Amino acid sequence: MAGSIRLYGDDAEMYRLFEAELFVAVVGDVMDTIGLQHQFLPPVFKPVDDKTRLLGRAMPVLETDIFLSNGPTHNPLMTKPFGLMFEALDDLKPGEIYVASGASPRYALWGELMSTRAKILGAHGALVDGSARDTDGIKALGFPCFCTGYYAQDQGVRGKVIDYRCTLEIGGVRIEPGTLLFGDKEGVIVIPRQAEEDVVRLALEKVRGEKLVAKAIREGMSAVEAYRTFGIM
Repeated sequence: MAGSIRLYGDDAEMYRLFEAELFVAVVGDVMDTIGLQHQFLPPVFKPVDDKTRLLGRAMPVLETDIFLSNGPTHNPLMTKPFGLMFEALDDLKPGEIYVASGASPRYALWGELMSTRAKILGAHGALVDGSARDTDGIKALGFPCFCTGYYAQDQGVRGKVIDYRCTLEIGGVRIEPGTLLFGDKEGVIVIPRQAEEDVVRLALEKVRGEKLVAKAIREGMSAVEAYRTFGIM
C-alpha cells in the first residue's frame, strides 16, 4: 500500500514474520478481502510430514510424459535421462521451492536424493503436482515436501523435465518464477508478488486482532458482540 511503513527489509525478515505469527488460514482470509479469492491450490496437496510448513519462492519446473520407442526422435531431450531434471535441481537457490507440474500420475516426481541435494543448496522445499516416494527418508531429512500422494514408480523411463524457471498453472492458479508460496497441512496458498506487502500487513493485523477476540470470548463476550466490536471471527 502506498505510503505504508515497510514491515520487513528483505525475504529473510519476511520469513521470520511468517514463522513467528502467521498461518495459512489467516493469510487466505485476508487475501479474500482484497479480491484474491482463487489463490489456494487444490486440497489434494498435503505435506509428507505434517510437522513441516512450506514457505519460499517458486522455482517452477515443467514435466511431461514420455513413451519409449526404438524409432527416431526430433527432440534431443528424448535421449537425455530425466531430461533437464538434474539441471533444474542444481539450479535451486537458497529460499526457493522446486515446483513441478505437467506430468500424469504414472510416476513419482520427487524423492529422498532430490531432497538431499535441494537441502544442501538451501532450498525451502518441494511442491509436486503428483506423487513423492522415499517418504521415510524425506521425513528423516526434515525437508518440506508437499505432494498429491505417494507412489514408488520411477519417472526415469516415463517422464522428463522439459523446462524450468517457466510459468506454470496448477488447479487454475498461476505460479511464476519467484512467486511466494505458503503452505501447511491445511493447504497451500500462492501469493502474487504485487500483493505481498499488503497481504503480510493485513495478515499480521488480523492474527493480532484474533488474539484480542479470543481473550474477549474467554472472558464471556458473545460471538455477536465480538464481531461487532472487532470485525473479526
